[in-house]
This record gives sequence, C-alpha cells and structure tokens, in this order.
Amino acid sequence: MEPFLENVLNRAAFGYAYLDPEFKVTDFNERFNRFTIGPGSPKDQPIMALFPETIGLEAVFNDIARRKIPAFSLENINREQPGERTVFFNISFYPTETTDAPLFCLIKEVTQTAQLTQQIKQKENEILLLESLLSAQSKDITLTILGESRPIQRIRQMVEKIAHIPTTTVLLQGESGTGKSMIAKAIHYAAGGENLPFVEINCAAIPEALLESELFGYEKGAFTNAANSKAGLLEEAHGGTLFLDEISEMSPKLQAKLLSFLETRKFRRLGSVKELEVNLRLITASNRDLYDLVEKEKFREDLLFRLDVVNIELPSLKELGDDIIRLAQNFIQHFNLEFHKSIQGLTEAACGKLKNYTWPGNVRELRNVIERAMIFAENALLDVDDLQVGRSAKANTSNTPLERFQLPPEGLAFEEIERQLLLNALELSNGNQSKAAKMLRLSRDAFRYRLEKHQLL
Repeated sequence: MEPFLENVLNRAAFGYAYLDPEFKVTDFNERFNRFTIGPGSPKDQPIMALFPETIGLEAVFNDIARRKIPAFSLENINREQPGERTVFFNISFYPTETTDAPLFCLIKEVTQTAQLTQQIKQKENEILLLESLLSAQSKDITLTILGESRPIQRIRQMVEKIAHIPTTTVLLQGESGTGKSMIAKAIHYAAGGENLPFVEINCAAIPEALLESELFGYEKGAFTNAANSKAGLLEEAHGGTLFLDEISEMSPKLQAKLLSFLETRKFRRLGSVKELEVNLRLITASNRDLYDLVEKEKFREDLLFRLDVVNIELPSLKELGDDIIRLAQNFIQHFNLEFHKSIQGLTEAACGKLKNYTWPGNVRELRNVIERAMIFAENALLDVDDLQVGRSAKANTSNTPLERFQLPPEGLAFEEIERQLLLNALELSNGNQSKAAKMLRLSRDAFRYRLEKHQLL
C-alpha cells in the first residue's frame, strides 16, 4: 500500500488487510487486528478463521475478485473487548488490481452510531407503547397487560382497583426486566391519565446532587451555574404520576426529603423558602428487597412504610408458563410491523425452548431474543435455531446439544473442541465430507480448511 493511503486510513481509524486468492491475510494494520478473534498474528490466516461471520462467503469473495460484483459488506458486527466493552463495526471487501492479493478488506468501527440507533429504537418503542395506551379507553387499559396466568390476572385486577383511587402510593417490586415501567404507565392511564403528566426518573442513573435538583427544582443562584430557576419533577408531575425507578439507590439524605414530602405533600425548591404543594400519585419501583435493606440499615424504615401502601410483586418470566408464548407472539407482531416482515409465529419446538429457558433477564431478555430472531429469520415460523438464548451454564435448560454444553471451571482449548467436532461429524457421516460440512453448518471449502488445519486429511 502506498504510504500516503496507509497514513490516511490509519488517521481515519480504519482497519484494513489484503487477502490472497485463498482468502488468507497477506498484509494488515494494527487496528485490523483489534477486531479479529483468537490469539496471535492474523498473518497467513484465512479471513474465515479471524471473522467467523464470513464463513460460507467464499463464492461471494470469488465474485468480488473476478469483479462480478463491486463489493460486499457485513454491518453492525459486535465484539466483546477487554474491560467488557462491546464494539460494533462494519467489514467490507473490495477487489484490487493485483493477482497475489485480489481482495482488500476494510473495517470501520461504528460503536457510537450503533448505540445511538439502539437508543432511538428504544425511544420509538416507548412512543409506540404510549400511543397504544393513549388510544385505549380507560376501562380497557388493563388489556395492555398481556397474559392469562394467575400472576398476570392478579396484577390486572390490582391495577383496575388502584385506578379508582388516583393518589394512592404504589410500590412495584420484582426482578430486573419484569416490566415495572410498563405497569406504572398502565396504572397511570387506567386512572384516566390520558391528558395528565407521567414523569419517570431512574434514581440509579443520576448522581445524588443532580437527582435532588431534578426532583425538587431550584431557584436562580441556588448553586454554581444555576443561572435560572427551574421547576422540579414534582412540579412537572402535578395532577399526574411521578414514577421513581430503582428507589433503593436513593441516598439517605434524599430519602429524608422524600419522606417529608410524602407526609405533607409540600416541598421547597433548592435555594427557596417558599413552600409548594402538589397533588400527584407516587409510584416507586425496586429490584431489591427493601425490607432486607431496612434490616441492613441501608433504607429508611419510615419511608418504606410510606411507600408500601399498595405493593405489587411482579413475577419473573419463568413463572408465567404459557404467557411466555403469548408475549413472544406479541413481540413477533410488533417486529413484523417494524421490520416489514410476515413471520406467522413459532414452531412447537421453539415454544418448548422458550418455556424451558430460565429467563434471567425476564421480559426484556425475551424481547431481545425475539428481535434478533426476527432480523435473521427466513421462514414463516421461528424455529429452535432462530432463538439464541443466554450462554450461562445455569441457563442451559433446553434440549439442544449446544445448550447442554457446559464449560468446565478449568476451561478447554478451543482447538481441541473444534478438532473433536470435526471427528464426530466425519464419524456420523461415514467419512462423507459434504455431509459432515453440512452437519456443522459449514461450506465444503471451510470444512476442508479446518481438516487441513488439524491435519485430518
């Protein structure tokens, strides 16, 4: 590569590599190596070994090298890097003018863009939910709480009763991902809150000093940089609902101020002596046992008594039985609209897999599993192989061999696992390489490359 072009790519933070006719790396820069898998240098290694996402693309690479197609790209590939940081990148392939290195590979990191896209999608989903709630009649609002299991019916009945008393304080408890925010919104709109404010804040996501000013507001000059007065969330929620998520993370100082507000329904902005009074429903939520925190002196007992007027315990997803399938079907319908697809549902085997999994991430994890399956699905029904669930040993409760596999504490060499899989496939196929490659979901060329790598030919 010309020094000028190499300098431009390096300064622009691109990774690049040249591939020979067998798709092995002949030259690369250091940034390219950041995105590869496995130890050692990429030099002389096939691109399929460095990026498993490219397995099966040999025909595409040949077409690029022969200039039958101008280029090919894979977008939003992700990698876990040291420090548990997830990076996203696009990888593209282009033809070159040389026969010894006919392919040029270019990598561009798009982590920030991918994260922003995810955030935008999340906001869009929240807007869709809000619009569906607003369009529903108050008497039918509990229909948005999907499910027919006993725990869901109990929650629906409680929401219906709470709706008639618009100022009752509610405490939502349950594991992360069980839908506490959705239940809070259902309570708000069931009480006729279509045209009233619903204000939500996560107490764990905001530093103590900022959380206090966000909740209670402040007057001009109350602290450095307070150039203007600002109303707090208590004022913004007047007449409606204030939802405090992760209330267990609130500092003792703020717990005391919140307790004072609950007792009087009055408060002062920071830097003010004037008392303000608001009328609202307070809903709080926690994924931790607040009574246990009281015993450990990490949460005020008197505040807990004020919050725990109506306590709704949200069940974990694994407790909901057939409702898991109902929720999955609902997500399929949602993503059919969003992705312009027409997936009809789930196979019987896929339903069994969803019901047998333990769902540590609850409804949030189910949504993610269905979303990923919908992106890559090619058939009318989602099947077992379309559903990729958690990898932890305790989560592997479904019936596929891969999910029953458990990595021992002392670890295993990946090369040994790969070699054993190749031998097993050859044995089951009676030595037929084409059948063995198909069993491992590899192209015949990729399979033969691995046989050569392990000296099995």
